Amino acid sequence: MMRSLLLFVAVVLALPTAAIAAGPGEPPYLAEKVAAGLLPALAERLPDPPLVVEMDGERSVGRHGGTLNILMARSKDVRQMVVYGYARLVRYQRDYEIVPDILRDIEIQNGRIFTLHLRAGHRWSDGAPFTTEDIRYWWEDVANNPQLSPTGPRIELRIDGELPKVEIIDETTVRFTWSRPNPKFLPALAAASPLYIYRPAHYLKQFHARYADEESLNKLAREKGQRNWAALHNRMDNLYRNDNVDLPTLQPWVNTTRPPAERFIFVRNPFFHRVDSEGRQLPYIDQVVMQIANGKIIPAKTGTGESDLQARYLRFDNYTFLKQNEERNGYKTLLWRNGKGSHMTLFPNLNVQDPVWRTLFRDVRFRRALSLAVDRNEVNQLIYFGLAIPSQNTVLPQSPLFRESYQKAWTQFDLKEANRLLDELGLTERNREGVRLLPDGRPAEIIVETAGESTEQTDILSLVHDTWLKAGIKLHSKPSQRDVVRNRIYSGETMMSIWEGLENGLPAAGTVPEELAPTHQIHYQWPMWGQFMETGGRSGEPADMEEPRRLLALLDEWYAADDRTRRREIWHKMLEIWSDQLFTIGIISGDMQPVVVNAKLRNVPEQGMYTWDPGAHLGVYSPDTFWFDT
Repeated sequence: MMRSLLLFVAVVLALPTAAIAAGPGEPPYLAEKVAAGLLPALAERLPDPPLVVEMDGERSVGRHGGTLNILMARSKDVRQMVVYGYARLVRYQRDYEIVPDILRDIEIQNGRIFTLHLRAGHRWSDGAPFTTEDIRYWWEDVANNPQLSPTGPRIELRIDGELPKVEIIDETTVRFTWSRPNPKFLPALAAASPLYIYRPAHYLKQFHARYADEESLNKLAREKGQRNWAALHNRMDNLYRNDNVDLPTLQPWVNTTRPPAERFIFVRNPFFHRVDSEGRQLPYIDQVVMQIANGKIIPAKTGTGESDLQARYLRFDNYTFLKQNEERNGYKTLLWRNGKGSHMTLFPNLNVQDPVWRTLFRDVRFRRALSLAVDRNEVNQLIYFGLAIPSQNTVLPQSPLFRESYQKAWTQFDLKEANRLLDELGLTERNREGVRLLPDGRPAEIIVETAGESTEQTDILSLVHDTWLKAGIKLHSKPSQRDVVRNRIYSGETMMSIWEGLENGLPAAGTVPEELAPTHQIHYQWPMWGQFMETGGRSGEPADMEEPRRLLALLDEWYAADDRTRRREIWHKMLEIWSDQLFTIGIISGDMQPVVVNAKLRNVPEQGMYTWDPGAHLGVYSPDTFWFDT
């Protein structure tokens, strides 16, 4: 006991001297290196100006120190630290407005000219300057190098195929110019998996044939198991993947563990650009330790207190177990709303190969009948204890575009009307089991394919099965692997699938409404039409239904609109079509996501939205401001 007390006193006496020498806002974790001359003082490490984070609402100014333990299921989950760290050129605030972050400022003219101002003196995690040379290198030597980027710059940088004009004005100023507005640009920069328009040039040039001997690089590439210098460069260059410990970063914590590993250690970035209102450099927490465990046992390990902050790999059906163990293991279990347009959604495949089912799925009366034959209140009570929201797949109440009519369209449980619509379609004949017969004599049996990753989907489908059967439609669920299901959907083999709804349930007028139109193959209700748009007509099929074509036309009008009022009008026109036509059938939304928090961890909001884009799950709540009250 006396030895521990003496050690504590020695630490208390030793640390302040180094900390004072290094500066009042200096993290004690770095003070020794500063005192030894291994790191510059804080004032020399921060950009001019740093980003000052005001602690408002539930948040309070904290103190430095501590190790945050989290659990993940795979080594590649190291990328989640880029999501949670959420340092972006621009970022979403808690109200989902986009503001400068890494950037000092941004000027926008007519939605098409973006002048970006970096912070003077900003540095990468290794201390090298972060300047517009890093943007020039990405644009000229990576994005437009056919060996490194065979398809060219990402789609968010193209407006009707047009790429921007990129001008390096000076060391801290760069301008992107399009001839038409580009509303995708800023959201892409602020995304959970962002558009990176910069690279650490000082590090990556050693792997680039323009700056090093190509023959020597190719030899090095082969030694490292890569095909050539370009493959080696791409392997070393992935800021999002976060698996190259030598690649400098601008995130609050830096990975120090080379994969593969079962335990990854992230340490504070000495050159991170944010400070609190009292001048303390963020993050408050010194280290994050990510332990890799089997995803199926992460809820159990969380319940025994092995994680200080856990949401990923937890489900609502873990909530009771987690609550029971709170007091014993020193944590609290919060419930945040999920930000998807719908947590569980049925996707009738309008591009299914079977011509009879394709005709039925494309008839809005059939889709409406299926929706009316779902008892959403029963699903909510039995699966979610009444805490979720019976709803279509649409925008959430927290969105400024929300209307109750969108949420409740065709959601009432009305078997009489469902049966009337099915009779109207001519499906009047039934077999001995009471299942309606299709025009070709087959029973109306719908196979709903699932990714088989949880019992939640199959539990819901079991309830839907019972009520659909009362309307004469028989449901079969078929679990499979996620990639297998996706490929079957894309090829038209799948009749119907169940998955999450709109990725962004929190849009504003300035959000691109492309999720409402057939723009991407990953939209499971019309994969062929989405593929056609995604590939510029090289594959897939053009939309051949009136309403989806109307949605595409409205999307074009939204792009052409030059003011927020007009864009809001277009959003509502699209949402009206979307809710009336039921291209997807939402079952439940606003379900609750358990978020387990160490009882001594501060600044984690009691109520939050758990959403990927916008928000980066925990990222929008700035984990660099979380601190341990110990």
